[in-house]
Amino acid sequence: MSFKDKDHFSGHAACYQQFRPSYPDALFAYLASLCSSRVLAWDCATGNGQAAVALAPYFDGLIATDASAQQIEQAQPDTKVKYLVAPAEHAPIAAGTIDLVTVAQALHWLDLKGFYPEVNRVLKHGGFLAVWCYQLHSISPEIDTIVQRLYSDIVGPYWPPERKVVEDGYKSLPFPFDELTTPEFRMVHTWNLAHARGYIDSWSSTQRYRKQNNADPYAIIEADLKAAWGDPETTRDVIWPLHLRLGRKASSPAS
Repeated sequence: MSFKDKDHFSGHAACYQQFRPSYPDALFAYLASLCSSRVLAWDCATGNGQAAVALAPYFDGLIATDASAQQIEQAQPDTKVKYLVAPAEHAPIAAGTIDLVTVAQALHWLDLKGFYPEVNRVLKHGGFLAVWCYQLHSISPEIDTIVQRLYSDIVGPYWPPERKVVEDGYKSLPFPFDELTTPEFRMVHTWNLAHARGYIDSWSSTQRYRKQNNADPYAIIEADLKAAWGDPETTRDVIWPLHLRLGRKASSPAS
């Protein structure tokens, strides 16, 4: 399957950039603390550059790649980050130059048979690969029930098949690296109703539902969600646990 067949975000890259949650600083500080050298990192499938920009302060330089030119166009500028349009399986990176490779909420889109050997090629001896994903957020029991109905019953059939891999926290994916046990991390943001709605609009399933039905799936739950939220300007904590897998470069190249 080509990248075009798996590209569910280029068409709404601006929405994705505006409403996607950012990752906790503690995650990047932890990953950097493991690296004996912090010369160069690679954020693969960077999207709008959220992870790249957050990780950049810990390294002398950072390369951020994505196969989508539209996503790179929306990426957050940073003097330390070099953005490149490139597939994960063929990175324009010299062998043995990378201290840390990261993939944030995107491993399920990659051709792992091509990507893992590329990771081993570019990593220094003792370098690390860190991949993570997050599932459906939680706000309050009443609100969560309504959003779960949208997520599962309304737009559920419009999620790409790869979403199942996210729902199991990447546990079912092969990971041919010397895997480490990690601390637990989570994202926490404080949003009003408009921002929560914008985040729902950024779901690939919402976009596919809208395109195929010429209708907004959010409208189906809008009244119930407004009633559960109360004053739309009221801000609420929105929480996503992160599922992190971390490995050191394998002693022999992945096959």
